[in-house]
Amino acid sequence: MSADRFDSLNKDNIVDFIGDIFHRRGADSYLGEEVTMSEHMLQGAQLAEQANGGDILIAAALLHDIGHYTNEFPDDALAKGINNHHDEAGAAVLEKFFPAVITECVRQHVAAKRYLCATDDSYFARLSDASVHTLNLQGGPMNEDEIKELEKNPYLKEIVQVRYWDDEGKDPTVTTPPYEYYAPILQRVVDAHTGN
Repeated sequence: MSADRFDSLNKDNIVDFIGDIFHRRGADSYLGEEVTMSEHMLQGAQLAEQANGGDILIAAALLHDIGHYTNEFPDDALAKGINNHHDEAGAAVLEKFFPAVITECVRQHVAAKRYLCATDDSYFARLSDASVHTLNLQGGPMNEDEIKELEKNPYLKEIVQVRYWDDEGKDPTVTTPPYEYYAPILQRVVDAHTGN
């Protein structure tokens, strides 16, 4: 990720910056899924809202895959068998503007898949074919040491919940509100975090 690309971001323009990404790149395909990237992230936010997740979890679900647009790897890296580390890239861009619970949900949503595959015998069956493919690129199910390390995270409950919404947000028949519907929620979270 190019640091200077994001130097101009501030608390007053980060929500518009994210919106611009949704509008310019949201129609990009989501590797092997029947929904676009924006449809997937908006479905996550909608699921969080339907579950009364509150602003924090709605924002986390909406932003969990934003790192696909903020790193140096090519757009088709996953298709080429390369882990693009979108979890870390997304968290790095957001951490200046959003609270740790959100950035941890973004940073750990891949780890949460690996965690659940290792700790919940029924979880693997929930994964789409594309998620199974990326699971292998991302290291497969966690080992015992990795499980113990993730379980130390104070936001484990939220991380796992966002992961479930991530898995469910791949339905091509679902209609969601547009990004603009969620933008005020993101701005409230940014303002609260930055003391505005």
